[in-house]
Amino acid sequence: MTRLLFQLLALALAFAPPAAAMVGGATPSEDGVGRSVVTIVGSRGNFCSGALIAPDLILSAAHCVPPGAEFKIVLYDAAKQPMLRDVRRVARHPGFNAQGIAAHRASADVALLQLAEPLRDKPPALTAAPLEPILAGQSFIVAGVGVAQRGDGKSGGVVRAAQLVATSHPGRLQIRLVDPVSNNAHAGQGACTGDSGAPVFQQQNGHAVIVGVVSWSTAANNAAGCGGLTGATPLSLYRDWLLRTAKSWGAAL
Repeated sequence: MTRLLFQLLALALAFAPPAAAMVGGATPSEDGVGRSVVTIVGSRGNFCSGALIAPDLILSAAHCVPPGAEFKIVLYDAAKQPMLRDVRRVARHPGFNAQGIAAHRASADVALLQLAEPLRDKPPALTAAPLEPILAGQSFIVAGVGVAQRGDGKSGGVVRAAQLVATSHPGRLQIRLVDPVSNNAHAGQGACTGDSGAPVFQQQNGHAVIVGVVSWSTAANNAAGCGGLTGATPLSLYRDWLLRTAKSWGAAL
């Protein structure tokens, strides 16, 4: 029954109608930031985004992988048929606080998943801490598989990207991102349902590297929904934990 649920979730995402955005963004090219992004489905019916950071390691958000649930990675072949990949083990950062994330407060919202078998035909992305100091107006790219329209689950499952900028109070614990055009005054680009755990990229030395993961979103003017603020957990304080966890699993980053 559990595997059937996974298959149904994967099929629902596979046959989502194409859309232009993760709420307002553009679909990245196959050789762009979206190439490392994967879909994570859980046995409780949820789906999140993640990123391949080693042949057998997926980076995501801790709130995407609650204890007691099972998880699969969904990939799609050339015919857009879903392929499920088994997850061997999951680690959530021990400092994660679910209530904090629900209240849009900073928390260690970082998780690592190890695949049962490595992915050989999908390139992993590099990770790094954000360049410091993190300044207001600094540019980031978010790429995820979330819905293009809030409440429409069938509009998810396609990798989409949005270029956002840091708001006036960025920091090492949390970065609040916003569409520079709408500036949270009206609906714009940003993360939505299913984009949790999505990688946040920054250009460093000519390369797009993952410097954080998506934790939450709001609608314009901080209302509930999407298209306003996108809350990201930077890897500044957590990359060492990722390295230690990977090493304990016999994997390398």
